[in-house]
Amino acid sequence: MTSRAASAHLALLALFVLFALLPPSVSAEEVWPVVKRFAAAEARQAVAVDAAHFYAITNRAIGKYDKTTGKKVAEWKDADGGPFIHLNSGIVIDGRLYSAHSNYPGVPMHSSIEVWDTATLRHVRSIAVGTGRGSATWVDHRDGAWWVMYAHYPPPNGEPGKGPAFSVLVRYDDDWRETGAYGFPKTIVERWDGMSSSGGVWLPDGRLLESGHHAPELHLLRLPTAGATLLFERTIAVESDGQGIALDPSDPTLVWSIQRKTAEVLVSRMSP
Repeated sequence: MTSRAASAHLALLALFVLFALLPPSVSAEEVWPVVKRFAAAEARQAVAVDAAHFYAITNRAIGKYDKTTGKKVAEWKDADGGPFIHLNSGIVIDGRLYSAHSNYPGVPMHSSIEVWDTATLRHVRSIAVGTGRGSATWVDHRDGAWWVMYAHYPPPNGEPGKGPAFSVLVRYDDDWRETGAYGFPKTIVERWDGMSSSGGVWLPDGRLLESGHHAPELHLLRLPTAGATLLFERTIAVESDGQGIALDPSDPTLVWSIQRKTAEVLVSRMSP
């Protein structure tokens, strides 16, 4: 068998194994295979990526890694007794790493967007988005607007009388004034399996790619032409078990994610 044939055989075997490991509740129309993986101790909540580096995020620490070699080049950690509680998904824009942050599992829920200089990993700004919406889990920017996901959870880690169905995606202008909000369809809420959305990115074609908390799948949604509920398109099987995701700015066919149980950052390629 040639090396090319052997590689193709291994790729097909990997896809077969992935399908075999999917829980019965996961019915996916396609699989996006892993094409790279990197060890990263901070791969507990999310990963963000820019042209040269990726940033593995855990509750109170961030590791900066070379995107090609996977070598760790810098890190940031909150001081003992510091103000950070639960960092979540992040995005890099113009040399700044923006990360959703909350007081999870505290109630009432308090949320903020925290900002670091990617060159130095120095924390440079905190944007308080306050209370009332939920626990901020991811942030993205598209067409002159900020988008922040606010999760709700069942007791004891949620606010009384609310649960995952109250989770909401909120749009802000560049001055952080709220300009709109969208709920999620029942199909997605059920697939969250008692949790909520942990990651999301807007794709170049205007659709939303979203991940839950622990299922090995991604969801494609789009904005409605009327009403305030996002529209579900389909489910995609992936290896990573939920959490934060990122779109590669150098190659938008690559989706970065994490695998908490192995402390890895995974890179998956979208289907053509």
